[in-house]
Amino acid sequence: MEPPPRRPDPIALLLFAACVLLGSANFLAARVSNLELPPLWGAGLRFGVAATVFMAIAAAARRPWPRGSALTRTVGFGLLNFGVFFALVYWALLHVTAGSATIVLASVPLLTLFLAVAQRLERFRARALFGGVAALLGIAWLGFAPGALAVPLLPLLAVVAAALAVAQSLILGKRISGAFPPVTNAIGMTCGAVLLLVASLVAGEQWTWPQVAATRWALLYMVLFGSVAQFALILLLIRRWAPSAISYGFVVMPVSTLLLEAWLLGVPITLAALIGAGLVMVGVWFGALAPDGRAGAAVPPRPAPVQPLEPSE
Repeated sequence: MEPPPRRPDPIALLLFAACVLLGSANFLAARVSNLELPPLWGAGLRFGVAATVFMAIAAAARRPWPRGSALTRTVGFGLLNFGVFFALVYWALLHVTAGSATIVLASVPLLTLFLAVAQRLERFRARALFGGVAALLGIAWLGFAPGALAVPLLPLLAVVAAALAVAQSLILGKRISGAFPPVTNAIGMTCGAVLLLVASLVAGEQWTWPQVAATRWALLYMVLFGSVAQFALILLLIRRWAPSAISYGFVVMPVSTLLLEAWLLGVPITLAALIGAGLVMVGVWFGALAPDGRAGAAVPPRPAPVQPLEPSE
């Protein structure tokens, strides 16, 4: 695998800005959806519809579908990125604000870096330890500091687990980045939707079509912009930037989400939220993203086995 570029080109920056804007509004739309629809059912409905759109696009394009290990990685990407991640986030958003959730998810770049190091995609740097400590302090502040946001512990842990899931999905996404994005999203969202809907049935949720206009608009936004547009752009962005660097969008997102949430939903921006967001953002920037002359250098791949069972790509 060739070393990914550390510095983005202008196209990557435009893709990055679009992903941040769409993603910030996505969390607010999910909170609106949760007001009427059960969380797992709402997420499964969203990705079921979005998967159908991507299926139509993929069929019209007549591109080949992955097989073998590429298909396995695509399925894994979908289960983590669309299934596990959104199951945890949708449930957590019943108990925490969108701004609080995005502050915790700002740790994704550090988690992605650690996972990339463990899988020999990037080199470990000692400064990542300092960044990790700062980010953890910021997350802990949300739930335990006096006068903080009083985020319940279980939803807080659910968002942390969601961050781990999406960090690993970025690693898998990098390994399948040469695939046609609509095909990848068609498979991935289908797998995620199936996981979410099965979990919804097991949880005994009631499947109903949204009756409130705000819920229908939120669902429409999440399908067309928060799913179809955003995740197509994410896969394009993964091609042009290192996995740990592109996840910097999660670091910027708390600021834009806090502002949007205050503007659209009337949620106040508290000093505690700003302190927690600041600690996480500083830790992630210093630990994973600040240039130091060696950041993001890739580790030479191990020699291929003499008789591989099948090509990796």
